[in-house]
Amino acid sequence: MFRTVPVVVNADDRGTATAVGGRRSAVNQAASQAACSYRPPPLPTFRTRMASMRDLPAAVKPLLARFTSDAGARVPLVALWAHGSLALGDYQPGRSDLDLVALVGTELDDARQAELRAVHERLIADVPLARSLHCTYVPQGDTSDTARQHPTWAQGEWFERPVTPVSRRELALGAVVLHGPPPVGLLPGVSDQELAEFIRAELEDYWLPVAGNAKAELWLQDIWVDLGMLTFARASVTLRNGQLITKREALDELGSMGAPTAVVDDIRRRRHGTDLLKNPSASDDFRARRAEQARQFVRAGITTLLAQHGNPPPGPAHASRLTRRPLPPA
Repeated sequence: MFRTVPVVVNADDRGTATAVGGRRSAVNQAASQAACSYRPPPLPTFRTRMASMRDLPAAVKPLLARFTSDAGARVPLVALWAHGSLALGDYQPGRSDLDLVALVGTELDDARQAELRAVHERLIADVPLARSLHCTYVPQGDTSDTARQHPTWAQGEWFERPVTPVSRRELALGAVVLHGPPPVGLLPGVSDQELAEFIRAELEDYWLPVAGNAKAELWLQDIWVDLGMLTFARASVTLRNGQLITKREALDELGSMGAPTAVVDDIRRRRHGTDLLKNPSASDDFRARRAEQARQFVRAGITTLLAQHGNPPPGPAHASRLTRRPLPPA
């Protein structure tokens, strides 16, 4: 849900979002008003049943079956679970990531990690869709330390990150069980307070600086527009009522929150449309306008949302901050 990459934070990028000359633009005002006054009808409750391999879209079944077999041949695989869009029912083949967590029966030394990395690399060579398959490997006896970082393959890289509160909440409420037992009882639960604190920290420590002037060029890219707008909408809902929503539902939220219509329509077309050859995003002028509108809306909205819902308690940064790396910074 909240995807982050390491960035250099500028102190000047913190604080209230303003337009040129210090005057708030209509986009800023819309985001601030949305965060303060928006009260949508109740969303459907996030499903609480566990799905299995047979419930998956046909496009991903062979890939996940092979990955389960290949990974299980290299390490003692206790369980393998999917969360994110696949578990939420919002998976888009070729556009969505496949977010997995593997519970393994041993610590992963350097040799085992090298074997698992080779599994991912061979799978990508054989099945292009495997580029979107991400997996974090958690030793079975090490699940209680929620801040510990675990070996992870994501976006073509091998690194370490924790299983975040958002991921653990998704797994607890609606995992796809690809192998072994369901995650309930095997991973620590997530309180509403822990979830809210994590989201506030992500918004303040990561997304607010990313939406600052120093990172304006990032927003010329589709991925940053999509992640920024959808993350803000999803975070707003979770901080308001504790619910997790899909990216598709986040688009509807943005429409109701007064987000720039052209930006929302562009995201919807690229993520859910079929006519991708007619791409207005290819225009440099459109990209520039879209970038500024999206960045201003997200920055103003986050500033107001944090003021409305309070800041994380004082203390050292949680170890799960700033560890997910879907793309390198521009």
